[in-house]
Amino acid sequence: MISERLLTAYLKYATRKLSRLQAADGTALPPPRPQRRYLLYAHVPFCESLCPYCSFNRFVFEEKLARQYFADLRQEMRIVAGLGYRFPSMYIGGGTPTILVEELCETIDLARSLLGVKEVSCETNPNHLNDTIAKRLQGRVQRLSVGVQSFDDDLLRQMQRLERFGSGKAILARIQAYASAFPSFNVDMIFNLPGQSAESLQRDADMVLRSTANQTTFYPLMTSYPRRSGCSPAVGQQIRREAGLPPSEKEARFYFLLTRRLAGEYLPASAWTFSRRPSPLMDRGSTPFILPGGSAERTDLIDEYIVDYDDYLGVGSGAFSYLNGSLYVNTFSLQEYRRLISQGRTALTALRRYSRRDQMRYFYMMRLFGLKLDKQHFRKAFGVALERGLWLETLFMRFFAAYQQDDGRWLTLTPTGRYLMVVMMREFFTSVNYLRQQARQHLPVEERALIH
Repeated sequence: MISERLLTAYLKYATRKLSRLQAADGTALPPPRPQRRYLLYAHVPFCESLCPYCSFNRFVFEEKLARQYFADLRQEMRIVAGLGYRFPSMYIGGGTPTILVEELCETIDLARSLLGVKEVSCETNPNHLNDTIAKRLQGRVQRLSVGVQSFDDDLLRQMQRLERFGSGKAILARIQAYASAFPSFNVDMIFNLPGQSAESLQRDADMVLRSTANQTTFYPLMTSYPRRSGCSPAVGQQIRREAGLPPSEKEARFYFLLTRRLAGEYLPASAWTFSRRPSPLMDRGSTPFILPGGSAERTDLIDEYIVDYDDYLGVGSGAFSYLNGSLYVNTFSLQEYRRLISQGRTALTALRRYSRRDQMRYFYMMRLFGLKLDKQHFRKAFGVALERGLWLETLFMRFFAAYQQDDGRWLTLTPTGRYLMVVMMREFFTSVNYLRQQARQHLPVEERALIH
């Protein structure tokens, strides 16, 4: 698609200047603003083994180290509470957050009691779908997201996941056994993998349809294309070495194949997340999920917590915060993380301040990625009409028929527009991954051994 190629080229240029971190030099997190809603992100950077395509801060699991880390994570939450922050929602990512489920539960309980958290989203891996973990998380986690990536055994082997997590059929059986245990159960998938055919992708979509999960997310593989930026130089090189290059020319075709196949049972919840249509058969015999205080739990939570919140605060080693138009980055070093927290400080070590125009672009991208932008909200946030503040972006999207509704109040997207938002988010996360690569360069030698 010519629109995809033009957008990718523009975003590579536009994000290049934003992909440089500055030392925090004693800068502290800003205090919360009155009436502002914030989301809490907590990072758990431990995995039993490391996937070749992941650029998040993660280390090979060592129990003693991980238990100390959870204790430090809870202490950082207490520090954040002391700054006056409260959060209605919490997202726990990794790594593998369920690596020590009892520590995870203690952390969630503290977030609820200390920080006012009401709803929790948490990531996990297929091998952690078992009775012990499910029972501990029920009532604590409203949305569980399991990283499957593909049900194709050849692709699982290519990603070094077949021996660790089992065959696609075995993973499907686990999902079917536990999907109903949570109000929202998401299956994380990747498309446009090296060696993936249209037939293989179709089978992946069919397996998702059979899974009984009420949500699925299909991300494009974010690695180095021949003429594109990638998830990070190190990760891109590793994927090329172990699996080859993803076929960039197939990305759009694969995306539309997926959306057509899922359309009968799933509705778009974001540009790459799909929620199952309500069905009387799914509701029959189900147990209601009630939040503390008696209100019903939401079932529409999605991975991209940044869509629903203008600002979010991250705790944990390698966590990011976006507050008042600036990006704050916690240290990627476990040793430095422990030292900073023991001193009663947050783990902030780097930051990036964004211009007003960059903040407008971020707002535009996140809202439209969530499928709907309120122009009045934009004007209130930035003091200018959308068409004036982002005239080039809106002109581009109109030219390529990306808007379905475009009136005085709302922007919504056509299928083409949703794919262009996937392209924007792909390049956005690519630039974020370059920031992670910079932060990782400061790891001490002994910690570098835990990331390979």
